[in-house]
Amino acid sequence: QVHLVESGGGLVQAGGSLRLSCAASGLTFSNYGMGWFRQTPGKEREFVATIDRSGRNTPYADSVRGRFTISRDNAKNTVNLQMNSLKPEDTAVYYCAADFASDYYAYPPWNSHDYEYWGQGTQVTVSS
Repeated sequence: QVHLVESGGGLVQAGGSLRLSCAASGLTFSNYGMGWFRQTPGKEREFVATIDRSGRNTPYADSVRGRFTISRDNAKNTVNLQMNSLKPEDTAVYYCAADFASDYYAYPPWNSHDYEYWGQGTQVTVSS
């Protein structure tokens, strides 16, 4: 059974930093592209960043580029999201997701509906 477990969320002041982690089990982690998405009440789940199987390709949403960094450790089955210079508009529940990829360098999808596995989410709240 596949499990994705996010951690690292919390309350932080604007301008601060948080580091989210997602621990994966029950799958061959290195075979999956990974993504971070976020959602606020009443809105669609929003793409934040993805990372391919190799860790080389890391596209970001315009709203977070230059502030957030996604990374992965295939030996530890984890994907991380370092979030700096946080803004109140970054407040959301953050989810990690996994998508099987046959190509080692394939860009994971930006559409949340294309992902096979999801974590339960971790709340990030940025106060002004």
